[in-house]
Amino acid sequence: MSETKAAPVGAMIYKLNDVPSPGASALAALQHILAAIVGIVTPTLIIGGVLGLGSEVPYLIAMSLFVSGVATFIQCRRIGPVGSGLLSLQGTSFAFLGAILAAGFAVKNNGGTPEDILAMIFGLCLVGCLVEVVLSQFIGKLGRVITPTVTGIVITVIGLSLVKVGFTDFAGGANAGENLGDPVNLALGFLVVAVILVFTFHANPMVRISAIMLGLIVGFVVAAILGMVNFSNFGSAPLFAVPIPFKYGIDFDLGLFLPIAFIYLITAIETTGDLTANSVISGEPVKGPLYLSRIKGGVLADGVNSGIAAMFNTFPNTTFSQNNGVIQMTGVASRHVGYYIAGLLVVLGFLPIIGSAFLLVPKPVLGGATLVLFGTIAVAGIRILATQEIDRRKAYIMAVSFGLGLGVTLVPDATQQLPDFIRQVFATPITLSGLAAILLSLILPEHEAVDEPAPSSVQAEGV
Repeated sequence: MSETKAAPVGAMIYKLNDVPSPGASALAALQHILAAIVGIVTPTLIIGGVLGLGSEVPYLIAMSLFVSGVATFIQCRRIGPVGSGLLSLQGTSFAFLGAILAAGFAVKNNGGTPEDILAMIFGLCLVGCLVEVVLSQFIGKLGRVITPTVTGIVITVIGLSLVKVGFTDFAGGANAGENLGDPVNLALGFLVVAVILVFTFHANPMVRISAIMLGLIVGFVVAAILGMVNFSNFGSAPLFAVPIPFKYGIDFDLGLFLPIAFIYLITAIETTGDLTANSVISGEPVKGPLYLSRIKGGVLADGVNSGIAAMFNTFPNTTFSQNNGVIQMTGVASRHVGYYIAGLLVVLGFLPIIGSAFLLVPKPVLGGATLVLFGTIAVAGIRILATQEIDRRKAYIMAVSFGLGLGVTLVPDATQQLPDFIRQVFATPITLSGLAAILLSLILPEHEAVDEPAPSSVQAEGV
C-alpha cells in the first residue's frame, strides 16, 4: 500500500457538500469502517462475555453494526433538526460500559436470565436517551455545570474503571479458572499490545489508524497456531439477521437508571467536542448560528440514535472521534461519503456470521486490544484536565472525585450495607466521581489564587 499523506486542515480534496465519485466515496468509506469497526463491536463483545449472554452475542453484534449504519446516515444527512450534517460516524459508546455492566450484574445476581438482563439494559438506555434529547436544546449552557474539570475527571475514571475488565481478559478471561494468568495468555496479550504500538508509530497513516485491528489479526493468527482458537462454533449463527424491535422486551429500575442518565449527560459534552473538531478539520465554521445549529443537531442525533439502538437491541451510540483523523488523512470531508459508510454498516448488520467471527478471538487477544483502548480513554480525560490551570480548588476536586470513584472500583463491597437504591447509584464509580466533581465545583469557592501550590506539589518531596 502506498503511503497516504494527511491533508492539512483547510486543504480538503472534497469539502462538506462536494460529491466524490462512487469509487472515491467507497474507498474513503472503507477507511472509516476499518478505523471504527473494532470500536463498534468491542463493547458488545465485552458486555456479552462479562454478563454471560452466550448465543445472543452474534445477534447483538449484528445489531450494533446495523444501528451504527442507520445512525451514521441520520447524523450525516440531517433529517429536519436531527443530525449535524457533517461527515460523522456513529458507533457503540465505550462510556456506558461500566453503568451497563453494573445494571446487568444487578439483574443477574437476582436470578435474571440473559433475556431479563437485556430487557433491563435496553429499557434503561431507551429512557436515558431522552436526557440527551432534552440536553441538546440547552447545550450552550451545559458548560456552566459540566466544566472541563468535571468532564476530564469522568472520562479518566471511565477509562481507569474499565481497565479491570480489559486486564481480566488479558490474563485469560473471567471464566478461565485455573488458566487465569497462564504465561501463554499473558504473552499473547503483551504481543497484541506490542503489535498495536508498532503499527501506531508506522509512517503510513492508514496503517496507524488500523493499528488496533492489525493487532487483533496478528494476535488471532498466533493464537490459532498455538491451538487457542475454537472454530467449532463458527458458522452456527444464522446467515442473515432480521432487525426485530424490542426482541428482548424492556424493563426499568430507577436506581439502575441514574448512572446511565449521568453518562448521557457526559456524552453530550463529548459529542460537542468531537463535532467541533470535525468542523475545524473540515474547514467549517466553529462559531455562529450554523455551528450552533450543527452542534444541537448532532447532540440531538446522539440521543435519537441511542433510542433507536435500544429499540433494535444494541447499546447507546455516540460520535466516533477517531474518524476525524480519517478525514484529515484522506482530505475527504464530504458528508456524502457518510451514506456509503452507512450502507456498508447496514449490510454488515444483516450478517450475524460477522459476530460469530469476532467471538473466535481468544480472550487474551481481545484483552490486549481493550487494555490499550481503555487506557486511551483515560489518557483522553487526562489531556482535558491538562488544559486546565490546576489550582488548589481544582486539585481537591480531582483528589476527592478520583478517590471516591476509584475507591468503589477497588473495594466494591464498601457500599454493600447501603439501601439498594442508594447502593446502585453510588457503587458505580463513574456516577460517584462525576457527582462529586459537579457538587464540589458548585460548593468550593473560586477566589483562591491560581498560583497557590496544589496538595500534590506540596507533598511530592515527602513521598
